[in-house]
Parts: sequence; structure tokens; C-alpha cells
Amino acid sequence: MKLQRELPENLNLVNAYDAAAITVNRVAHPCNLVVAPQALRENWLEGGFDALSAEHLAALLDLKPALVLLGTGARQYFPKPAVLRPLVEAGVGWEVMDTGSACRTYNILASEGREVVAALLLPTNT
Repeated sequence: MKLQRELPENLNLVNAYDAAAITVNRVAHPCNLVVAPQALRENWLEGGFDALSAEHLAALLDLKPALVLLGTGARQYFPKPAVLRPLVEAGVGWEVMDTGSACRTYNILASEGREVVAALLLPTNT
């Protein structure tokens, strides 16, 4: 009996991450990015964690997530409540974690068919 679930070929999954790039579907992206099962946005959030604003998170709502994972770099940093307000007002769940944890969690949830979006900062971009 086959126990491994077959995944759609067009599903975006994170293969690797390091200080220089986040690799999605075997393509390295040397920038902060947003990953959703069917979407990929490069050059999200120019600068580091301190540049994060409510507008950056509000821009994710058009992807219609049920959950947003915010990967804040090499360490976990919590944004101010005002930054998270667009997600809260839209009734979208959110989790804040270091980028490595966000990548792993995203892959699991996306593989399960969940409506998840990962907003990822490079581990050196904090």
C-alpha cells in the first residue's frame, strides 16, 4: 500500500533556506518573499524586520489566506499590534516564528491543502 500522498506539481514548497536565499521549487530567491501554494512574490519587504508595516501584511490579504506565517529571520521577533491589525480585522490567523520554523510549518500546511501564506525574511535580513 502506498502511504505517501501525491502532491500537485504546481504546489510551491520551500526546499531550503540560508543567509543568502530561500529556495522554492528548486529556485533560489536571494530576497525576502511571500510563498503561497499557488503564488510567489519576490522582493517583499525591502529591508529588515524594522521596516515591516501594516501595509506589508495587508497586501497579503488578496491571496485569501486562512493563516499567515511570518518568518522574522534568524530569530523570532514580534511585530507591534498595529502592524498585525490588518490580519486581525480580516479574521485571518497568524503565527510569528523564525524563518526556518516558518518554512517547515508552511510546507506541512501547504501539503495538507491549507490556505496558508508564508511571509519570509532572509535569516540575515533582521
